Amino acid sequence: MAVTEAFSGSETISTTEWSLTTDTAGPDVDTTAGTYVPFLDLSALADGDQFTFRVYEKVLSGSTQRCVYSYTFSNAQGADDANWVGPPLPLLHGWDMTLVKVAGTDRNIDWSIRTP
Repeated sequence: MAVTEAFSGSETISTTEWSLTTDTAGPDVDTTAGTYVPFLDLSALADGDQFTFRVYEKVLSGSTQRCVYSYTFSNAQGADDANWVGPPLPLLHGWDMTLVKVAGTDRNIDWSIRTP
């Protein structure tokens, strides 16, 4: 099975939570079922920066979308680990992946959401 890139982009992330599926303020809702893996290039982060990556999903199609996974990145990332790969997540009912700045300076971050 070939890996495909479902979503990708580059954005200067600020204190407005940013949807990585629609490349707009989010979170938004995507109902395309699949297993998705997020990739982030965090090489622009500097000491004092803090950004949070979140995944939202509905438990049932009629449920409320809620955060099901969250990871916070702090400070400058080393050259060998500036690219971050998240866990594969089975998503179905109404999901999104987002980034938001918690502290520090707005930074341009590249992303790719892939599916097997």
